[in-house]
Amino acid sequence: MRLWLLFLIVLPATASAASPPLCALPAPAVMASADTKPASPSAERPTPGRLHASAVRTTAAPIPAALAELPFVKHVAAAGGTITDLGTSHGLHAFAARNGDQFMLFDVAPDGQAAVSGAPIEITPAQIQAIAAGNVTELRVEHGLQGYFVRSGAQFQVFYATPDRQRLVPGVMWDASGKDLTRAQVAAIPGAIPTVEVGSGVTGGQAAAETSALPLMREAAYGTIGPASAPHLFMLIDPQCIYSIRSFQMLRSYVASGRLQLSVIPLSVLDYEDHGQSTKSALSLLSRPADQIVTAWQDGNESGPPAPDAADRLRANMAIAEAIGLKGTPTFIWRKSDGTEGRLDGVPTDIPAMIASIGS
Repeated sequence: MRLWLLFLIVLPATASAASPPLCALPAPAVMASADTKPASPSAERPTPGRLHASAVRTTAAPIPAALAELPFVKHVAAAGGTITDLGTSHGLHAFAARNGDQFMLFDVAPDGQAAVSGAPIEITPAQIQAIAAGNVTELRVEHGLQGYFVRSGAQFQVFYATPDRQRLVPGVMWDASGKDLTRAQVAAIPGAIPTVEVGSGVTGGQAAAETSALPLMREAAYGTIGPASAPHLFMLIDPQCIYSIRSFQMLRSYVASGRLQLSVIPLSVLDYEDHGQSTKSALSLLSRPADQIVTAWQDGNESGPPAPDAADRLRANMAIAEAIGLKGTPTFIWRKSDGTEGRLDGVPTDIPAMIASIGS
């Protein structure tokens, strides 16, 4: 049985407290190419210890005095992270942000407006240039830190040099608003973010609002569990999305007791965070027969080469997600008893009421 890993990321706390949490889709909607591999040779899962603003408390915890005036640290604390001062080393001030058993390490940029999510390693910029000769691309300086894009075959890693240039910090740089600066830095490098645009550019708004979702759900590639006689619910998921995982765990007992038929539609929306793992997992699931997709996701069987048509299935699912104005995962679609469509974006807060509203 799969051990679900709850790894989250620090994002700006802009959603209202009443909004169900979900894994947000970057704009425009994209999916990685079929041959995408995780960026780090060891990254088969997202980096441990991420924190998400919508999953933590909204009251800021006290900040250690040495960090209290740094904008990035104040942002993380406002998002609910408990801050631990780890001191200064090689010109960077390090701290840990924790919520429950989830934590993340940061090295704050010299201006205090950004930080790299990682810890220094005992390699200098000169050494990485020598080790990876010909495969190193210098990135523009951001917030006083020089970045390096280092490629190893089809994989890559981004490093930032400490101010004294005696260490490198592998990781992603975030600014004090929660923006992923590393993604923007590497976007122009061929192959760094291999994407395929899907659909006709419909990204929500009026066009999406006028799109009937249910017929598109039935055209998607998905797996189904539960009896055909039970109320039928469609669930659009990213296999790596912790809110998709949480929602599935909440619904399993209803399926097992025959009160719900659940169709799971795999998507890939978190490649911008997990370096292509979402696409890899979605392609693996869509390579299986429909009656095995949900079980494979539940058990963590998301490895192996994709089937020849898996990429086409994922592109079709992503185009459908774009057409209905997907905000993130999970998203639920169903037909109500009165014939209208029901939709919920995010983790359900009242599952019995949602299931009761599903018609035949």
